[in-house]
Amino acid sequence: MQRPRTMTTTVIDGNVAEGSAATRRVPRIPLIDQLRAIALIAMAIYHFTWDLGFFGYIAPETATTGGWKIFARVIAGSFLFLAGFSLVLGHAQGFRPRAFFIRFGKIGLAAAIISVATWFAFPDTFIFFGILHAIAAASLIGLLFVRLPVVVTLLVAAAAVAAPFYLRAPLFDHPALWWVGLSVNVPRSNDYVPLLPWLAPVLLGIAMARLFVASPLPERLAGYGATTKVWWKSLLEKAGRHSLAIYLIHQPVLIALVYGFSLVVPAPAADPVESYTKSCVSACVNERGARFCQSFCGCTLTRLMEQNLFADLNRGAIDVTKDERIGAISSQCTANAETETELKE
Repeated sequence: MQRPRTMTTTVIDGNVAEGSAATRRVPRIPLIDQLRAIALIAMAIYHFTWDLGFFGYIAPETATTGGWKIFARVIAGSFLFLAGFSLVLGHAQGFRPRAFFIRFGKIGLAAAIISVATWFAFPDTFIFFGILHAIAAASLIGLLFVRLPVVVTLLVAAAAVAAPFYLRAPLFDHPALWWVGLSVNVPRSNDYVPLLPWLAPVLLGIAMARLFVASPLPERLAGYGATTKVWWKSLLEKAGRHSLAIYLIHQPVLIALVYGFSLVVPAPAADPVESYTKSCVSACVNERGARFCQSFCGCTLTRLMEQNLFADLNRGAIDVTKDERIGAISSQCTANAETETELKE
């Protein structure tokens, strides 16, 4: 007579599933929720800096250049890494379609809300594929790697990092393919996190989680600090468990606060000449070299002032796409800048 198989309860990231008696029990890891909350705090700091630039309290390009740009990429990478890590913990004992697609639907809906909201708020730089879009798409792709060998996952992660350096092509300049990340001209967006290379941190998270689950660390970390609860750690855990809701509301709250402050203490008026030059150079360097852009922007600024067009342009009274005078200045200054650049080279 065949002995009945003994069943036991397995807890994966706070969810209950059935498994055999030989199946290892993987407890919920509070540290992961805490790390997710820390990433949220870092993102709030970055967004607050962006808000200060948007309202004129600091240079507008502060949050998108230098160390702040690196800071933003580290934050995005940490969210994606944790998404991949959590994907393994959530489905290590078998794919749970209901749980996955509920989470996928929430993230997808939140991403759509952000796209629609930013389309109205910032139509020229709206978020068509930001961090939430990337998490949703990469999570779907990541399911393929939850069971594959770790070495394969790491190799694909390395390929995702390398792809934008070797596979860019004009084909991907079509707006319908911007999400891939292989376009020659980088599209403008307030939060652009294309699949390549940003699939890499998700795959890295999956690989590290596979090694983590196979080690003694889950039990050790689950019990760490369990006897002595610290209030700030508990607060971080709660925030980490509601990270999506916090992500959605934190930026509107920050913008409202900075806007309210600006009504009481307005930011100092920006120098229009300096603002024009920075904006012109910033837009130009995406397509041409820095030397060309400095010459081109200096030339256009001089010509605009000579023809008494600068003030009207600065207050939005001129449509640069239709005004022939702007087109003529642009063409002349392009030729001058190209000649000057060639002579200096």
